[in-house]
Amino acid sequence: MAGVGQRLRPPSLFLMLAEARSLFELNSSLLLSPLLMRAPKGDGHPVLALPGFLASDLSMAPMRRYLKELGYDTYAWNMGRNFGGVSSKRGALRDLLQRIHENTGRKVSVVGWSLGGIYARDLALQAPDMVRSVITLGSPFANDVTATNATKLYEMLSGEGVNDNPEIREAIAGDLPVPTTSIYSRTDGIVNWHTSLLRPSKTAENIEVHLASHIGLGVNPAALWAVADRLAQGEGEFKQFDRSGPFAIAYGPPENAQS
Repeated sequence: MAGVGQRLRPPSLFLMLAEARSLFELNSSLLLSPLLMRAPKGDGHPVLALPGFLASDLSMAPMRRYLKELGYDTYAWNMGRNFGGVSSKRGALRDLLQRIHENTGRKVSVVGWSLGGIYARDLALQAPDMVRSVITLGSPFANDVTATNATKLYEMLSGEGVNDNPEIREAIAGDLPVPTTSIYSRTDGIVNWHTSLLRPSKTAENIEVHLASHIGLGVNPAALWAVADRLAQGEGEFKQFDRSGPFAIAYGPPENAQS
């Protein structure tokens, strides 16, 4: 894992151009849907899906549909296109979380893709009593968070600098009070994969998906299986991800959990 504060570079132009393979990842999930439906069934608890930068709820629709078919109560963020704003959206996201929690009477698992994962981690820090677990996909929350190919555009559209509010940023990069999984790819063409690594512990883990793109990570079949597997854990329970399932070849080796 890259050291905290270490300067990192955004992914190369080659990796960024290779993001076009995301269409292949989506098609693979459609073809493998019978296999994906063999994942552990859900217990009906609410799952909030947060889209990435410049994306809308449409980007999370395949995942929400998949999780709903497995038995989860899925929710979109209903805030239109995500133009960024970690600080400016804190209140609205917490209100959304609270509504879901109050309406269902259950803790909410939050799945966030890219920037959506940063929101998800922040929600767990703000309201750990309402969050059951957090799963991020290709989210740049750790180390040098400027090491993405979207940093300048994010700052321009959101009106926020990625290094503004260092206390919030450092908290999001640290350990969370709820079970946490970070799914990432070393071939991510938008986000330097080192920025997606959390500190492994008894309730936190990293799952590497080989050859996945950033744009396709939320529809990649191996990533979808991992999300479903992690959500199927009982409330307050956590076991490290078992890579012996049908997509075993797609995952990197497990890291040693620290205390």
